[in-house]
Amino acid sequence: MRTLVERSNLKALQGRTFSSFFPQENQKLAYSRASEFAERPEGWLVLLGGVGTGKTHLAAAIGNRRLELAEPAIFLVVPDLLDHLRATFSPAGETPFDELFESVKTAPLLILDDLGTQTTTPWATEKLFQILNYRYMMRLPTVVTTNVPLEELGDRLASRMADPELSIPVSIAGPDLRTGRESATQRPSPPPGRGRPPQRGRYS
Repeated sequence: MRTLVERSNLKALQGRTFSSFFPQENQKLAYSRASEFAERPEGWLVLLGGVGTGKTHLAAAIGNRRLELAEPAIFLVVPDLLDHLRATFSPAGETPFDELFESVKTAPLLILDDLGTQTTTPWATEKLFQILNYRYMMRLPTVVTTNVPLEELGDRLASRMADPELSIPVSIAGPDLRTGRESATQRPSPPPGRGRPPQRGRYS
């Protein structure tokens, strides 16, 4: 178990569990979908919503539940992931780029937090696409959180993340629970995945 936690990058987030999350009305659907996914991770779960709406907590709770079941999970904040990948190009890098890239791309369960907050460069865009496209093609369980509308992530990523045969996008509406402020950029919710009934709500 200790080795799984160390490899998961969840050590600092071990307190983010389902039992420590008390969903408000606007969070109940996301809580339910995340709980189901944690017990049986299949396909993709995409959590969309403004800052402070509970996306990261739920994503970490999924990872922590898998660790409780002695199953591997890797939790990565997207900007940090890209920084690590860039660092492996350095001669002083301890881990070869190919090794790190492959471990992320093929992880049994990959949780990517804050997609869309990274510095957008052609290199970053391409590396993220390569990771997500591989996981899309191989149907590997993946959780993504973002406060950016899918259409602003680019057509290639958006089409995969909204594919109803693989992905379940879930919107979390409401204010930042840390500050009580409403997000400044509210957008309509994307179509639900896998034949789920339409979900009324907005995200940013």
